Amino acid sequence: MASQPPSAPLCSESLDDDLKTVSELRRVKLPSMPSSDLEPLFRKLPAVIRACRRFKLLTLEARQNRLLAPLDPLEVSKDSPPPEEHPKSEKRFWGDQETLSKIPFKILRGHKDLVSSCSFCVDDTKFLSCSHDSTLKLWDAVDGFVIRDFDHKPKAPVLECSVTADSRRIITASYDKAVKAWDLETGKLLWKINYETFIASCKVSPDGKYVVSALDVDRAICIMDVENATTVSYIKNHHNRSLTACCFDPDSQKVASVSLDKSIKIWDITSQATLLTITKAHSGAISNCCFTFSGHFLCTSSWDKTLKIWNIHTGEFRNSGACVTLMKGHEGSVSSCHFSRDTSVLVSGGFDRTVAIWDVGEGYQKISLKGHSDWVTDVAISNNKKWVLSASKDKTMRLWNIEEIDEIPLVIKCKKALGLQVKQCEVCDRPFSNYESDIFSETVTKCVFCRMDAKGPLTEASSSLGGEDSSSQECSPTAND
Repeated sequence: MASQPPSAPLCSESLDDDLKTVSELRRVKLPSMPSSDLEPLFRKLPAVIRACRRFKLLTLEARQNRLLAPLDPLEVSKDSPPPEEHPKSEKRFWGDQETLSKIPFKILRGHKDLVSSCSFCVDDTKFLSCSHDSTLKLWDAVDGFVIRDFDHKPKAPVLECSVTADSRRIITASYDKAVKAWDLETGKLLWKINYETFIASCKVSPDGKYVVSALDVDRAICIMDVENATTVSYIKNHHNRSLTACCFDPDSQKVASVSLDKSIKIWDITSQATLLTITKAHSGAISNCCFTFSGHFLCTSSWDKTLKIWNIHTGEFRNSGACVTLMKGHEGSVSSCHFSRDTSVLVSGGFDRTVAIWDVGEGYQKISLKGHSDWVTDVAISNNKKWVLSASKDKTMRLWNIEEIDEIPLVIKCKKALGLQVKQCEVCDRPFSNYESDIFSETVTKCVFCRMDAKGPLTEASSSLGGEDSSSQECSPTAND
């Protein structure tokens, strides 16, 4: 039998029908006519049979559709398998997966485990990263590839890495209770210090003269001289519970430390004394801290989902517009924070897998950058405020381009919702905002930075909006939590 076309699949029922039709046709008594006239008729029989079969199939399908019509189209039978899902092409946007916030970014892959720390260096052209895969890497910020792998032996998870302001020295702390110093240009190991206890945090001073380590068991900070590897200060039981982070001020003369005991302490290297203690600074453990470039203010991040900016001269909150406590930026514990060089922007990362960009002058979150599939462990921002770097437990880093963040529709929408009026600076053409309810809003035509650069009474009056040159008298007394 000739093979059937694809549109008409063979089955036993249709085959029986075909044979029955042929047998019936053979029993039909045809009038006597020449065989030459009967030959074209029998030549057309296969086409007639196929047409009859297609008609039967169409009739059966129409009957089934009529029977299924009254049924609920959303109902799934228990006996029938679930419908097959066909893969759909995912529509991706740059940066945050929201249509109104297209932030360009690069995904940097090179580590095989949690990326614990990251920082910019060499005039923002390069950055450092370290990981629990026991590696320390130097990256090219433009092309996003690894320039050098530092030979970090013995193999132990690297907890933190920091670099001096001149990008000459790198300091790392690892789980083998060792602090190491490296030459960034050559990749050579300069020295190594072993401790008898676990190192919770480690930072090098901006001038490259000191290294501070936060020690876990002793709840202590240890300040070392880089040149001769001698101990400058060792303050045991500095906190009541384990330390979580420490950092130098921009002058390399003060060390801030935070702890699980929710307190903040400022230690002075010159006087060898504690200058400031803030107890119950947060309602949860404090995870990290960072100074502003002027050294007047300190930001702390906490497991209570908030960030706070402190005046370290008085121990009070910074009272600048709406900026008291930065809230509603993260849905989980905040793990890290970092100021921009001009202090107008604060970047934070959290356990909710997001990176928050904050307007320090107005005290609100500009945007939340989403994309990491696990905790954001560390963040950094370049000196020119063009790039934000985030490290994550998902083994990757992301380099975000925030140069045009103020022109993003989602940011503008957020400002309008807060009652902020967006204007264009007549000097630098940079977008800036002020409150519509301000009686002087109509007369302000310059951004806060251009107003600060100008001379006259206006400079002093506007310095509290976003600059750091304001005196400590701006801080009003605030009760601790």
